[in-house]
Amino acid sequence: MMSGLAAALAAASSPSWAQRACAGRDLASFAEAPEAAEALVGLLLDTEDTAVTRQTAEALTRVGTVAAVRLLALAVAEADGHQADWLQTGVHDALVEPDSVPDVPAACRKLARDQDEAVRRGAAEISAWTDGTRC
Repeated sequence: MMSGLAAALAAASSPSWAQRACAGRDLASFAEAPEAAEALVGLLLDTEDTAVTRQTAEALTRVGTVAAVRLLALAVAEADGHQADWLQTGVHDALVEPDSVPDVPAACRKLARDQDEAVRRGAAEISAWTDGTRC
């Protein structure tokens, strides 16, 4: 029997957008695991369906750890304008929930000092998205 991580990793490469979106939600809690990180960035930048991008971004934002926000920042730095819009929508969807508690702006402040310039740039963009949003 496959572990939750292994099953989610397998679903991340599914031809089904619904399975990929589910994988993004399932993998979000494993954002610190290197094997999940690569798959998550791929799902954030999914070229076939914006629902995958949006739902994965929302799940990572709900996790709200520095590791999760770092993956979002990497994706934001690589995203084209269309993908960035859906990443922003996913972040916003997670932060407007009344029971939402992640401190994404605090994670962005930590990532502003990251060694990777793309992470710093993406974190700055996410931070701008969260201005005025209850976090």
